[in-house]
Amino acid sequence: MKTPWNFARFLPLAGRLLARGRLPTLLFAVASKGASQGNRLGKLKDDLRLLQALCLAYWRGEYRAISPTALISVVAGLMYFLSPIDAIPDFIPVFGMLDDIAVLAWLMKVLDDELNAFRAWRKRQLPEKLAVVERLPDTPEQLQLQGPKKN
Repeated sequence: MKTPWNFARFLPLAGRLLARGRLPTLLFAVASKGASQGNRLGKLKDDLRLLQALCLAYWRGEYRAISPTALISVVAGLMYFLSPIDAIPDFIPVFGMLDDIAVLAWLMKVLDDELNAFRAWRKRQLPEKLAVVERLPDTPEQLQLQGPKKN
C-alpha cells in the first residue's frame, strides 16, 4: 500500500520528537484535537484512542513489543493529524479533516499486525492496570515525570 502524499515528511520529525522526550506534549495535543472533532472522526476516533493508548503504554515502559519503525510511524501519524497545514488544510470546512482521516486509516491498515499485538497485550492486562497505564494525567508535565521507562 502506497504511503500517503505528504506523510513521509513527518517521519524524521517523529523520530526527533521521540528522541527529545516530547511524546507527552504530543499526546495531550492529540487528546485535545480528538475531543474537539466530535463525530467528524467516526470510527477513527476509536483508532485514535488506540494509537494514543499504545504511545502511553510505551512511554510508561509497560509495552515495548513494537518495532522502532512502527512507533515512529504511529507518532508521525499523530503529528500529521495535529498539523493544520497538510495535504488539505484543516481550516477548510468539511474537507479539512479528510486527509487526516485517510492517513489514520492508512496507518491502521499498514500497522495491523503491530496493533493486533498491542490489542492482545491489552486483553491480557487487568482492567485496573490498564486504567493506570492509559490514563492521561492533568498536564503534560505530570506525564513527563512518569517516564520514559526502559524495560
